[in-house]
Amino acid sequence: MTSDELQTLIEDATFDHATGAGEAAADKLARATAAAPESFEAWHALAEVSFSLRRLDDALTAAERAHALRPADLFVNTTLSRVWMERGDKAKAEHFGAQARMAGWKEQLQNPADHAGGVA
Repeated sequence: MTSDELQTLIEDATFDHATGAGEAAADKLARATAAAPESFEAWHALAEVSFSLRRLDDALTAAERAHALRPADLFVNTTLSRVWMERGDKAKAEHFGAQARMAGWKEQLQNPADHAGGVA
């Protein structure tokens, strides 16, 4: 699968999810992760779709794969925090929530103009 085909598949799955076709989205993202296991975007999207379908085990597996690819990513740490909270593990949820906050602060420090409320 080419990178353009992968991106199109992820975008199609995202559209499916946004329009209420969660099963179709999950199927497309499963194909994407099988074809490109190094794709952070595919794993993270699969984690979010699985979470919305209440498939917490699948969401956790996909989020952990995404996290292994980009451990400092704000969004995947947020996803992991949400999944662990739903699974009832407050300590792990708080850990990943803290990681997400630190990633957000790091982003603000690296790009202060982007976070200045419209003032460059």
